[in-house]
Amino acid sequence: MADTGHSVEAGAGRIRHLHRWDVTTKEAVALQRELREQLQLQPNLEVVKRVAGVDVSFRKGQAQAAVVVLSLSSLEPVDRAWAKLPITFPYVPGYLTFREGPAVLAAFERLTLWPDLVVFDGQGIAHPRRMGLAAHLGLFLDLPSIGCAKSRLCGTHDPPGPERGDWAPLYDGDEVIGAVLRSRPGTKPLYVSPGHRMDLPTAVHYVMACCSRYRLPETTRWAHRLAGEGRSSVS
Repeated sequence: MADTGHSVEAGAGRIRHLHRWDVTTKEAVALQRELREQLQLQPNLEVVKRVAGVDVSFRKGQAQAAVVVLSLSSLEPVDRAWAKLPITFPYVPGYLTFREGPAVLAAFERLTLWPDLVVFDGQGIAHPRRMGLAAHLGLFLDLPSIGCAKSRLCGTHDPPGPERGDWAPLYDGDEVIGAVLRSRPGTKPLYVSPGHRMDLPTAVHYVMACCSRYRLPETTRWAHRLAGEGRSSVS
């Protein structure tokens, strides 16, 4: 049973059921290839007032997911929820959603305020099969989604410029699959890519809008804190 900090109405009934989670690696590959055909790689969003961040921690055989909803104007939390579920899929690079997805979706179900946009601590289409965490769960949530990862999963790039907001394209062959974004001078870049209902320029814009004084966007910082603290309040 999921362990959650909210009993809510807002998230219930909004999440699409696209496939089961108890799959083999071979079945997971087939699902990723099938689902990528459903991605909308153009911005399909209205006025963004609330943006969510997602993070997952692992301990004692369980995945503990946290979702924090921030006001985009203030970057302060307006809602939060979490869920804890047993881990049922091994750690294999490129299959992160099958390990984290069930707990993340369980946490979304318990939100009282539904976000307009989600920034995931992971990849969007910057993935060998174009189906990273943000793309995959963006389809389940049917929300505009962005992958904002701390490291590269695939692709090649030149170094971005040194100033805040500078970015360089991330390529897989001749295809641009993301942006290598300097969110803060003097720090390592972030790897930003569209998930669902999103394009690259819009993804970069909203990641920068969520970054204040730190390298990581506030969505990720708040979600990471809540995921690590479990049932403790974000403060």
